[in-house]
Amino acid sequence: MKTPKELSRIIAANVRKRRKERKLSMQALAEKSGVSYGSVKRFESSGQISLLSLLKIATVLDCADRFETLFAEQEIRSIQEIIDGKV
Repeated sequence: MKTPKELSRIIAANVRKRRKERKLSMQALAEKSGVSYGSVKRFESSGQISLLSLLKIATVLDCADRFETLFAEQEIRSIQEIIDGKV
């Protein structure tokens, strides 16, 4: 299991990769999202960002819909999942 700090750095690396795939500079991402350049830069280097800013960035990078299911109930697919404690 990863720590919150590890997860935030993984998310930041994924954002950086997606930003580069779309050929956006940090400055361009900042302008399009309404998040300050400093916040974008800090996020990509440390993983630290507010949830609202992360959602703004996710919107620009077409990933915001994934947040809708983040804490949603899991669909039970089999009785074995219940027995195994996966649900």
